Amino acid sequence: MNEMLEKMGKNAKEAEVTLRSLSTNKKNEVLLAVAGQLEDKAELLIKANEQDVENGRKNQMPESLVDRLLLTKERIEGMSEGLRQLAELEDPIGEVLGMKKRPNGLLIGQKRVPLGVIGIIYEARPNVTADAFGLCFKTGNAVILKGGSDAIHSNQAIVKCIRETLKEHNITENAVQLIEDTSRETAGEFMKMNQYVDVLIPRGGKGLIRAVVNQSTIPVIETGTGNCHIYVDETADLSMAADIIMNAKTQRVGVCNACESLLVHNSVKDALLPVLAERLKEKHVEMRADKEAMALMPGAVPAVEEDWGREYLDYILSIKVVYSVDEAIAHINRYNTGHSEAIITDNYTNAQKFLDEVDAAAVYVNASTRFTDGFEFGYGAEIGISTQKLHARGPMGLLALTTTKYIIYGNGQIRQ
Repeated sequence: MNEMLEKMGKNAKEAEVTLRSLSTNKKNEVLLAVAGQLEDKAELLIKANEQDVENGRKNQMPESLVDRLLLTKERIEGMSEGLRQLAELEDPIGEVLGMKKRPNGLLIGQKRVPLGVIGIIYEARPNVTADAFGLCFKTGNAVILKGGSDAIHSNQAIVKCIRETLKEHNITENAVQLIEDTSRETAGEFMKMNQYVDVLIPRGGKGLIRAVVNQSTIPVIETGTGNCHIYVDETADLSMAADIIMNAKTQRVGVCNACESLLVHNSVKDALLPVLAERLKEKHVEMRADKEAMALMPGAVPAVEEDWGREYLDYILSIKVVYSVDEAIAHINRYNTGHSEAIITDNYTNAQKFLDEVDAAAVYVNASTRFTDGFEFGYGAEIGISTQKLHARGPMGLLALTTTKYIIYGNGQIRQ
């Protein structure tokens, strides 16, 4: 391990000791101060971000990913609002999860505690920098960040702002550290720092997540790619369905909770698909459809097998006609990534069947998949959206960054 990473690991372990004992009031005070500082330094953050955006466009980054990289005054205000929401949320650390008395008189309970040191590897999403700090700090965890080269200037500026605020409040700056070497070699070494890092969370595309899962010696919480589906049932309100589809597909295309695949019941295809095609064309969405859907959607092109499993992160939508809610569920469970799935229906039985049988972290009835988000769920922010089933699933807020330890009270008991 190189000296820089070794030092950061030791710094994080030392910081963890002080962070776990911070009072809730002190943590909230610092979170509010960082929120204000980010807004006060908005011009500097935007200036740093402009370098990243300019470099991204020079490197022919797709516009959907440029949008994910972009910082604006409104987005910085959103980052700050997330930190303020975190300050208002109940502190989970120290909560005792029940206590029971054993026949021998021992009182045994569980207490919620920080995970320790959290590592996060992520791509061109500078908002993750502030979100990760806020969630980890509120839960008493130290965090080491490894952002991508595409957002390096933005990340440096945000972390500098946070560390300055920590110092002003007499809190160790090493509560948050940024690995500024963006090479793959350093990322690979970071994934092997299991003597310092307690859990590693990747946020990004399929390639990044797979690389971390395959290479890491640190326990990984797998945050997922999003091949998200919307199924329009035979009893759906078609006007509502079209609005939800347009929102889920086009509001922001470069995000993991955007709709990538549409399933439409055969009985409503004639009424919905031609109208929807016109609206999709207005937004320049490429339609990749099966034979039945393509016949009703002027401008659509034939879908191929790989389209059903793709996360496009682009103005592309795959479309398939199905003949029952069972066929829709089977298709979704075969091709989805376990992220977010939605049914549009007025049939209670079908809604409940969809909720019960679709295997995903978030399952919706009559709403856009775009709501799968820590901020929207009331968590203030999120560390990622877990698509695995152990420890955490779905948007990961404060509770997902804690573990428990047993606490036992006795009065002299010895084991016989």
